[in-house]
Amino acid sequence: MTPANLTTTKWVLDTTHSEIQFKIKHLMISTVTGQFNKFEGFFETEEDDFETAQAYFSADVNSISTNNEQRDAHLKNPDFFDAENHPQLQYESERIEKLDDENYKIHGALTLRGVSKKNILDAELGGTAQDPWGNTRIGFSATGKINRKDFGVSFGSLSETGGIALSDEVKLLVNAQFVKQG
Repeated sequence: MTPANLTTTKWVLDTTHSEIQFKIKHLMISTVTGQFNKFEGFFETEEDDFETAQAYFSADVNSISTNNEQRDAHLKNPDFFDAENHPQLQYESERIEKLDDENYKIHGALTLRGVSKKNILDAELGGTAQDPWGNTRIGFSATGKINRKDFGVSFGSLSETGGIALSDEVKLLVNAQFVKQG
């Protein structure tokens, strides 16, 4: 609950100037990059204090793109994201820890395939600017990682020859721009 003398500020994700990506090792020799093309998010602060922020993000699993239609279709099936039964992935912050003027740790929970797990993202404040229409904008980049097996995704862990086809670790990369509301 916000004290009476503080104002809550809402910041809405500008999806046109943001991107949500993931990276995973394939055959442990190269990295495949994917992204979600449809997503939304916001955060609320007390005044403009980002350490008080509560953040929320969701992505449409069916908007996944790895620049390969066959792979994208496979990622949507039950071997991976199971988009039919779990069409959204979500991240909700629990608290934000300010490390210095530009760096933060976002403590929260990622929900994927109906499984929620604690997750910490390293975030860097890119800056604040006024756009030509007088809106205040702020940019953040965030990185993190998950173990896909924690979310019930084990397909490709071992190939038919006994080698690892896909890494269990998935790197998360977010570049986001938010617009101050009101």
